[in-house]
Amino acid sequence: MCTHSIQVHPTDPNTIYIGISAAGVFRSDDGGETWTPKNKGTAADFNEDDRFPELGQCVHKVLLHPEQEGRLWQQNHCGVYRSDDRGTSWERLDGNGLPSDFGFALMLDPRDPDAAFTIPEESAMNRVAPNNRLGVYRTRDGGSSWELLKNGLPQQAWVGVLREASAWDGHEPNGLYFGTQTGSVLASPDGGDSWHEAARWLPPVLSVETAEWP
Repeated sequence: MCTHSIQVHPTDPNTIYIGISAAGVFRSDDGGETWTPKNKGTAADFNEDDRFPELGQCVHKVLLHPEQEGRLWQQNHCGVYRSDDRGTSWERLDGNGLPSDFGFALMLDPRDPDAAFTIPEESAMNRVAPNNRLGVYRTRDGGSSWELLKNGLPQQAWVGVLREASAWDGHEPNGLYFGTQTGSVLASPDGGDSWHEAARWLPPVLSVETAEWP
């Protein structure tokens, strides 16, 4: 198991969300003293005995939107999801424009709670870009539909993006960044409409973060 995606509420530090691979999403309302599983509606398709258990989902990435109360986004081993009630229930969002339900990367727009970005991979057994090309997929309607963003991205298939290897800067327009296991960092200054390679020939990129300085 791997504990990741530690998300602290922006105005209530007692509310914390975490994702644990092979366990699920958990929420604490008392600063981490106690935790409650929050996985209703999240599939575990690999569990033939119970495909919607209370525990045992394989969470890949969870993000809390900073502006809309209760909204969470999740990239899971088995789908992409959105919650509007603090993780109490989840709605599955793939199958409406995404080429795959599998992936790790997830990005948000801090000013638009209906916008999210994911970078699918073909499957758990074949962790490469689907349809023989690297692509970022964007929703602007809460996951009801997704569009492929590829302008400037290299046409590579044998590439993957890890769970911590994507980020955004929150500027206007929103800047997006991700790193690949083949050693490139891709950047978009305009919310995903266009991309350029900001760095290349690096080791496999494990994490990408953004920061500002004077």
